[in-house]
Amino acid sequence: MSLPSHESQPATSHPEVTEGLAIAEAADRLRRRQRSLIDQYKHEPEAAWVLDHASTSAEHRLEQGPLDAAHTWVKAGRAHSVTMPVAVHSAVGGLSDHPVPGDILCAALASCTDSTIRVVANAVRVELQALSVEVAGEVDVRGALFVSPDVPVRFQHFRVKVFVRAAPGTNPDRLERVLGTAEHSCVVMQTLRAAVPVTVEYDAQPLVDTP
Repeated sequence: MSLPSHESQPATSHPEVTEGLAIAEAADRLRRRQRSLIDQYKHEPEAAWVLDHASTSAEHRLEQGPLDAAHTWVKAGRAHSVTMPVAVHSAVGGLSDHPVPGDILCAALASCTDSTIRVVANAVRVELQALSVEVAGEVDVRGALFVSPDVPVRFQHFRVKVFVRAAPGTNPDRLERVLGTAEHSCVVMQTLRAAVPVTVEYDAQPLVDTP
């Protein structure tokens, strides 16, 4: 049996060609949307306010006993939500058998850094060929466990490592400007550096044990 001839196949049948065209078209659409939004926000500042969202939810019937003390589930987003299991960290008595809240915070920083670099590079037409971001967060849990009142209850340090390779011939100064602009515009990174007010509203009361 003879193999099919490559010459008989249309050019668009090659996945790499189709993918390359699709990526270029998507990049152009992103630039157009961004320019449109920037123009809108200049004239309608109130339109620039957005609300991101995450939530947890768990409920047991009384006969089922109390909730699991070491695990929960978190749903990130609304329109296109993703739900993932969350564990209590082993450093405070949990099992760390699922991502812990600190991992999710590191994921937010890593994904925001990555996506901001992509958007900025795309806006100024710097072609990226490789990009990865690794985040490590350090926290002394003695503060959370009331072991030492001198230890603040928060992460003490985040380390972000960015590996990026641009297309051959890219001006190194342009790439450096992309990274500097992205660091300035990374919302999660700048939030962690500056800290923001957090308000908490409680609706807490015992259940009524009905016979």
